[in-house]
This record gives sequence, structure tokens and C-alpha cells, in this order.
Amino acid sequence: MSNQEPLLRVEHLCQYFKAGNFVTKAVDDVSFDIYKGEVFGLVGESGCGKTTTGRSIIKLYNITSGNVYFKGVRIAAGIQSYKDELKQTKDPARIAELKGMIKAAKEEQKNCDKDYAAKRVKELEAEYGPKIAAANGEEKTKLEAKYKDELRKAKKSRLVTQIQMIFQDPIASLDPRMTVREIISEGLVIQGERDKKVINDKVYEMLELVGLVKEHASRYPHEFSGGQRQRIGVARSIIMNPELIIADEPVSALDVSVQAQVINLLNELRERFGLTILFIAHDLSVVKYFSDRIGVMYYGKMVELADSDELFAHPLHPYTRSLLSAIPLPDPIYERQRKRITYNPLAEHDYTTDKPSFREVRPGHFVQCNEAEYQRIMEGLAAE
Repeated sequence: MSNQEPLLRVEHLCQYFKAGNFVTKAVDDVSFDIYKGEVFGLVGESGCGKTTTGRSIIKLYNITSGNVYFKGVRIAAGIQSYKDELKQTKDPARIAELKGMIKAAKEEQKNCDKDYAAKRVKELEAEYGPKIAAANGEEKTKLEAKYKDELRKAKKSRLVTQIQMIFQDPIASLDPRMTVREIISEGLVIQGERDKKVINDKVYEMLELVGLVKEHASRYPHEFSGGQRQRIGVARSIIMNPELIIADEPVSALDVSVQAQVINLLNELRERFGLTILFIAHDLSVVKYFSDRIGVMYYGKMVELADSDELFAHPLHPYTRSLLSAIPLPDPIYERQRKRITYNPLAEHDYTTDKPSFREVRPGHFVQCNEAEYQRIMEGLAAE
């Protein structure tokens, strides 16, 4: 995959939250790539910054610093760090440079949607032009009307709508005052779809895809179970025909049997639509089954990243080992012998002078470590 162009590239993403003089570094210098068609798992304990990373990518937050590229276009740029530095510095040259960087980032954000809309218009022209030229009579009139409708929607389209999110809480993420039809079709309506028959047909199609029936469209969220609500959330995301889905712990609030159903549903949709998925979870057993590559986060930082099989077979960061040791198995003999590894960062690392960085220790296997730790890891790998 390293030879491919990433569908999503996250570079040095930082998301800080301020409360008075106190700053919480929810995400601190996180970088990773996601390639088309793969499932990238993001794991870690509660509060480590997984959900914040997903919300920052989809632009629910204005990122503090770093960049997010989607299909080669920068969709998010962290200008807050430039603004903060601008308040502190008194160097005229640096002030001018920072102002230029802020202006350039804002212009790029403004133009990325225009460029995407122009691209969609060209694609429609190439698709409908020959068809309209070859058609006659009533068929030509219908094609021209459809082309105008698609063109109108294309001019309003935004690149970020190609990324959709399935939220963690299947209850809180659905508006209790809206019917299932209104919830699922909201994205289409925002994009300018006005034909009620088209909307209804699309909603019914999505409901059937996720294992529900069209009669459910007129009901409200409180009339459904947790698993059914999560299916509604899935339907809401795929109706927009996205290329990337951010699944934020989509099974954590569900029973084990229902978890399997939702995971299998996501697998089926992935194969059918060629979806790329950022799968956020803290259940490593689920992540191993579902993900191609896995990134491990701790206190806002990415501490290890590798292929799923490689990570489970050769965990190199102490925190990753600690996480893996916590996975229970339905085997009483194994459970009696299982030793839980405790991770104590103060005891494990000495970063007072030798600061850590994200380093590649094997092809595609990255670990957060300083120079001394890197040498120990490389010696251990050479001895295997």
C-alpha cells in the first residue's frame, strides 16, 4: 500500500482545548495514512483521544495545528497555533510569515470545495453529454432534466461530505423528534434533493441494506432497540455514498450478539460499496477481526502503528503489550494463567533529555520511542 496515494492523510494533528489558562492536549502530534479500501483501526483506553481524532478529521472541530488531506486536497488546516504564536511574537519577519500562512490556509479551505464542485460538474458533463446527444424525443427530455438536477446538486457539493461518521451512542446521535425517514434523508435534503419519491426510494433502499424494512421509515428512534438504532446510523452515513466512513465505537454500547451483527453488516457494506473505514474502538478482539492496520493511542499520542497480524504477534511498545494482556478469552485454563501487564510510563521511559519520536522499526511498523529505546528494539528484533 505504500506505493498508493493515501485516501486520507493526517499530518501532525493537534487538537487542544482551553479552559482559562488550562490546556488539555486531547490529540498531540498524531500522523497516519489510510489507503483506499482498507479498514484502519484506532485503539486505546477511554479518554486517549480516539474520538477527538475522528471528529477533527470530519471537521466537527477546528483543529489546533497540523493538516488533514483527503484525496490529495487539504480539507483541514490548523491555523489556531499560528494565531497563538502571532500573539506572542514581536519579530516583524515572523509576523509577516505567520499572517501569510494563515491567509494561504484560509484560501485553500475556501477553494477546496470549489475545486471539488468543478470536478463533479466535469464528470457529469462527460457522463451525460454523449447520452443526451444520442437520445431523441421524450428520452432526451428526461435525460436533460436529470442532468440539470444533478448539475444543480453538484455545484453545491462539498468534498468533506465524502466522509461520513457513525457515532458512538446510537441513542444520543439520533434526533428523537425526527422520524427515521427524516434522519436518514437529512443529508440528501441539505444537498438540495427535493423530489420526495427519490428521497423515499433511497431511504427504503438504505433501510433494506442495513437489515430493516421500509415500514420503519415512519417510526421514531425511541421505538427501536440499540442495535436497530445503530443500523439507522449506518444507513444515514451510507446514503451519502461516501468514500470514507469514520466508525466511532459503533458496537461499544451493544450486546455481544448484536455487536457481531453490526460488524458483519459493516463488512458487507465495505465489500459492496468499496468503502474505506476508520474504525475507532477499545475492544482489541473486535479490532483484530475487522482491521487491516491498527494504530494505538495513549494520552493523545500515537504510540504504535502496524499491520493487524504484526501488531498482535510482535507488540513493541509497553502500552500495547499492556492492552493485549487485558484481552480476556473464553478459556478458564488460559484465564487462570493469564498475567496482566501494568503500564507505568514513568517507570518505563526516561524522556528527560532523550525525547521520543515516531520511528519505523520494521517495514510498516512504527513505534514511539527515543534513541536508546530504538536501539534496544532493533537489537531485540535482530536477535529473533
